[in-house]
Amino acid sequence: MTAVATTARISTTRTLLVAGTVAAPLWAAVSLAQAALREPFDLTRHPLSMLSLGELGWLQITNFVVAGVLFLAGSYGLRRTSGSGWLPRLTGIVGVGMIASGLLVMDPGAGFPAGYDAIPTTMSWHSLGHMAAGSLTFLALSVACFVLARRQASTTGKVVSRLAGAWVLVANAYCMSGATAGSLVLAAGVIPAMLWLSAAHRSQLGA
Repeated sequence: MTAVATTARISTTRTLLVAGTVAAPLWAAVSLAQAALREPFDLTRHPLSMLSLGELGWLQITNFVVAGVLFLAGSYGLRRTSGSGWLPRLTGIVGVGMIASGLLVMDPGAGFPAGYDAIPTTMSWHSLGHMAAGSLTFLALSVACFVLARRQASTTGKVVSRLAGAWVLVANAYCMSGATAGSLVLAAGVIPAMLWLSAAHRSQLGA
């Protein structure tokens, strides 16, 4: 490989890793900003995915798709720099799952958007697709955190990785049970794990 080709490959790899690095912070910032500003959204009652509904729903749909594409790009960067074959694959699955979750929107209800007060008793095909894509994303995200635990040099890093992976599954199960403030618990479980995965991309920038 020539020096020019090597330089180009390094540059491309860095760009891919930067994409994965910004994926989670961008998605979390845009989601939480909307949660705070869009009425009558209530994070204790409505999952962040419901922000894809209503007149401004395109913002959250775009947020999901962009974050998914960024994670998918990041997975190729990890494939070039990571010694783990599973981490790039799992990151790619997270990316694809987020894209699907954005395109397949949930059904309105439980007071969001305004005027949709009833809780749906049945689910549309796209809402079912969203649930399936979300479950796949959460599972891949959880396993990715456990894979990351094996790569951590410090005991603290290993513990944080395992806790993040376990909490995603616990939070999702809690939310699916219909328990009080389940959507808030889910967000509190998923966002840290996503940020941890993005941090793994940043750690590879110096590799």
